Amino acid sequence: MIELEIILQIVLAVFVYMNLLFAMAIILKKNDIVDVAWGGGFILCAVLLLILAPHYHWRRMLVSGMVILWGLRLATYIFIRNRGKKEDFRYAKWRKDWGKSWILRSYLQVFILQGFFMLSIAYPLFLYGSNQVKALNCLDLIGMLAWLLGFFFEAVGDHQLSRFKQDPANKGQIMDQGLWRYTRHPNYFGEALMWWGIFVLTLNTSLGWAAIFSPVIITTLLLRVSGVPLLEKKYADNPQYRDYVRRTSSFLPWFPKKQI
Repeated sequence: MIELEIILQIVLAVFVYMNLLFAMAIILKKNDIVDVAWGGGFILCAVLLLILAPHYHWRRMLVSGMVILWGLRLATYIFIRNRGKKEDFRYAKWRKDWGKSWILRSYLQVFILQGFFMLSIAYPLFLYGSNQVKALNCLDLIGMLAWLLGFFFEAVGDHQLSRFKQDPANKGQIMDQGLWRYTRHPNYFGEALMWWGIFVLTLNTSLGWAAIFSPVIITTLLLRVSGVPLLEKKYADNPQYRDYVRRTSSFLPWFPKKQI
């Protein structure tokens, strides 16, 4: 386990990071910059922990590398996707719904709350102290396989969706090809699976079982809060999407149902 003093420094760094983002969002009038910064915040945690607690055993470096690679890919993808576009529909709606209190609610419910979730989900990183001496075992192999599969689903799913949207012939159409044929949210499934993989790897630490809330939180957020529900609601009135819902698994990949 990382020392308490170092943990507090990371908490302070994330707090400063989210406050700087909030100031940028006010200036740019775009709260959706927090989506780009989501992956960047995990990179911040991982890198600072490696600098402040330099215990460079292989398992810790593996998990840190996984988090940094995931965060870098996600932040880059969302930055390119959002560049030059209007504020994401979710944040634009909240800006309208919250009225005069949107500044305070944006600060607390978008930026500070995301900082809290970021630290909670990144908890496995804090468990890698200086005494990680276990040899490679089945938990490592299962965790790495789960993470690789999750990374594949998120990265490939995002790439397939991006290419689909770039084709003018697909304007107004629903993506139901590639990985999207087997799950309506391959990217969200992949993100959750990656953190479950990291949790399994973390079981090799002395308090690894306590990290269970990390994948539980990210899975709950994706399934119940800011991921699946908002997108499903956005397309609820689209007949093509309703047909897509009837034949395609919501989250876990599975073969599509046959049309009757």
